[in-house]
Amino acid sequence: MINYNLNPLVDFTKAQSIASSFGTPLYLYDEARLRLAAEAVLDFPNAFGLTARFAMKACPNKSILQLFDKLGLHIDASSGNEVRRAINAGISPRKISLSAQEIPQDLGNLLEMGIQFNACSLKQIEYFGKIKPNSNLGIRFNPGSGSGGNNRTNVGGISSSFGIWHECVLEVKALCEIYNLTVKRIHTHIGSGSDPKVWLKIAMMNFDLVNQFKSVEILNLGGGYKVGRIQDEASTDLQVIGAPVRDAFISFAERTGRKIHCEIEPGTFLTANAGAILSKVHDIVHTGPSGYNFIKLNMGMTELLRPSIYGSQHPINLLKDRITGSGKVSYIVVGHCCESGDILTPAPGEPELLAPRDLPQAEIGDLVLIGGTGAYAASMSSKHYNSYPEASEILLQEDGENRLIRKRQSLESIWENEC
Repeated sequence: MINYNLNPLVDFTKAQSIASSFGTPLYLYDEARLRLAAEAVLDFPNAFGLTARFAMKACPNKSILQLFDKLGLHIDASSGNEVRRAINAGISPRKISLSAQEIPQDLGNLLEMGIQFNACSLKQIEYFGKIKPNSNLGIRFNPGSGSGGNNRTNVGGISSSFGIWHECVLEVKALCEIYNLTVKRIHTHIGSGSDPKVWLKIAMMNFDLVNQFKSVEILNLGGGYKVGRIQDEASTDLQVIGAPVRDAFISFAERTGRKIHCEIEPGTFLTANAGAILSKVHDIVHTGPSGYNFIKLNMGMTELLRPSIYGSQHPINLLKDRITGSGKVSYIVVGHCCESGDILTPAPGEPELLAPRDLPQAEIGDLVLIGGTGAYAASMSSKHYNSYPEASEILLQEDGENRLIRKRQSLESIWENEC
């Protein structure tokens, strides 16, 4: 099992040096942790071959894409723009698989470049068939079940719009016959879960679909492997979760004679705990004896949106060279946006409720490190709200160097496209 090191990425001295060189707020990514996670993914149990893809929507910085490419990971893209971004980073189109809610207008060009495509609706099959008849494709199905902390993180079942409902096999076959399409891949995705029993259940449901398409050679099990960002939060052990799924591939081969290749495409698992946000306390206020103490940071939903929309929990470390005062203080930590929902300490799974954290006594100017932000932080933040520029990104290299991998956005560039 991968060792999830929940200790801060940097200590006070290193954080102070980085802040002095690059300013705050900024994103930090640890190369050693990225490599460790990649090794765990590439070691996922399989019977007849494995293609491991990085769900680039989690953290699409060019330097990280290039690192994972060198380590042997392929790419899962969720839009035509992500495909173009990956190609711009030097990723071979033949290593990129596209599963998108919206069909890109240049899909024909992307297909000619060699990308793989998974149709995620009946309309997408028809669209694909018109521009590339007599060819191979993948089909993304909604298997009818899923997992996740809530409906927002569950991408399988009746509450999810992702993929073609599993009972629509006949419609899929009819469209494929019209355009002479051969289904080579079945793709599903069940959400953020870590229960081996759930994964085995969904795998068996997937094989029911594979069995109905004799031409299928690849089964993509998606991503969504749960990562514990804070203590006592469950994390997925890929060896435990993968072993019964591997056995299911073997069992299917014994019954049918078909050796199906396995694909997985994690995002969170690869980057979440390899990243952190370094910020600074810019104000401290309270709302009276019966109210709360608030720490205001110079970052917020413009850098990290997950707590505001999911009630997600992230470790918050107040970095100090020495502790002043006695004991700890109960704080609500908030962002810099003029928005009541810009809360970094919501109740678990309840973004509308407050959950104070016990922290050392804070002082204006203190550095604060928000952990577990390597995935779905920089990539899905509420960019430009209140006209805050995008923060810079720093890679903590294994050789000890701190490399700038995205410079801080200039204020003027926010409005440069306005007419």
